[in-house]
Amino acid sequence: MRFTGLAAAAAAVLALASPALAERLTDQPLVDSAWLEAHLGNESLVILDVRDAVEKAFAYDTAHIPGAIKAPYSTSGWREELQGVPGQFPGVEKAAALIGSLGVDNDEHVVIVPNGTDSSEFGAATRIYWTFKVLGHDAVSILDGGARAWEAAGGPVTAEVTLPQPTTFNATFRSELLATTEDVQKALADGTPLIDGRPAAQFHGQSKSPVVAAAGTLPGAVNLENGKLYDAEAAKFADRTRVAALALDVGLGEGKPAIAFCNTGHWASIIWFGLSEVGGNHNVTMYDGSMAEWTADPSRPVQVQ
Repeated sequence: MRFTGLAAAAAAVLALASPALAERLTDQPLVDSAWLEAHLGNESLVILDVRDAVEKAFAYDTAHIPGAIKAPYSTSGWREELQGVPGQFPGVEKAAALIGSLGVDNDEHVVIVPNGTDSSEFGAATRIYWTFKVLGHDAVSILDGGARAWEAAGGPVTAEVTLPQPTTFNATFRSELLATTEDVQKALADGTPLIDGRPAAQFHGQSKSPVVAAAGTLPGAVNLENGKLYDAEAAKFADRTRVAALALDVGLGEGKPAIAFCNTGHWASIIWFGLSEVGGNHNVTMYDGSMAEWTADPSRPVQVQ
């Protein structure tokens, strides 16, 4: 982590108690507030506060975890419109440049901090986590419960801005984590499970997102609503036992390949994160374009449940 101003002095003191470690500080996809507080100031740690503005004001500007870097989900460049489909992975070069601009290199462990409001908002963290994984960076975790959990635990906060020192992030693209329309077409042919992470009303075709051209879902898909993976009241993501039960509910066997999708790959990232990272099924991938891309071609089949 690179600090400026008073944060540098604080980090230097904390670093005495927690010497820098090489790359991954933990292999856990979720870390709690106690873990993060114990590692504040570690030179191998970068905290990314990905909270968006609410009513034109950023929570980061008034209170954030000391040393955290402001990297809002909607406006930093994590996603972009490609060929008329919104919210897409911007490509290896752009994503790597963004990460480097935030002061993250390949030797640092990233902890992503959303607000933790609900499943959909927490999806900002799972989507960015997926982006790091697609770029070959395994040293990444999410603060379970986000800023809400940090505040509830009495973690320290500051209004002092930490400015990143831009660096070079070298990406190694993992194409197997990013499903394409061609992959979905193959899955339809060979029976690979397709998991729709949208609310039930959208899955059944009773409603739809404005970015999707036709109501309904992919033929043969099963519905695992993203909200089932996050306890908004307790500000906590589902544990491995809960994930396994949800996977069983939709007929997904242990280690079985599957493709998660939604409208634009946001809610789908929650499903992917739960099944792959928490549940341990690394044969699950995510359809980035999801229904927005699929329905852009009216010749592609859509099923109304």
